[in-house]
Amino acid sequence: MNNPMEEQQSALLGRIVNNVEKLNDNVCRLNQALQNINMSNMNVELISQMWANYARNAKFHLEETGSLKNPI
Repeated sequence: MNNPMEEQQSALLGRIVNNVEKLNDNVCRLNQALQNINMSNMNVELISQMWANYARNAKFHLEETGSLKNPI
C-alpha cells in the first residue's frame, strides 16, 4: 500500500520542478533581452561620447579663433 503523504510530496515536488524549469526558461529569455538592450545602449553611448567630443572641440576652435559669441 502506497503512503498517501509520499504521493502528495511527490506531486508537490513535481510541480516545484516544473515551475523552476519554467522560471529558468524565462530568466534565460530575460537575460537575452537585456543583452540586446545593452548592445543597443552601447551604440547610444558611443554616439553620445562622439557628440560631446565634437562639441568640446568646436567650442575650443571657436574660442581660439575669437568666433565664439554669447547665446542670445
